[in-house]
Amino acid sequence: MPPLALRGVVARAGFMDKTVTVLVSRWSVHKVTGKRIERTKKYLTHDEGNKLRQDDIVLIRNCPPISKLKRFRLETIFRSPEAERESQRAQQAPEQTESTQQQ
Repeated sequence: MPPLALRGVVARAGFMDKTVTVLVSRWSVHKVTGKRIERTKKYLTHDEGNKLRQDDIVLIRNCPPISKLKRFRLETIFRSPEAERESQRAQQAPEQTESTQQQ
């Protein structure tokens, strides 16, 4: 099978060890009406470090079978909303302690 890279959103994370479910969407055109339809497919993906969280936007690439249903491996994390929120909270925490000490 030639290399296949897909971009998707993590739908489920933390339920299985080193495994996440990635939801990949694509658009197709209906044969009769000509309207665009969004088609989605779920892929079980290998996450070696257990670092993915729900709603992360990732790039996955096919690989030799890891288990019965896992055929994809994590390649890149494009965006992680939860990690961004945690970093913002970490930046705001010192500011809040400084403001309470000044008062």
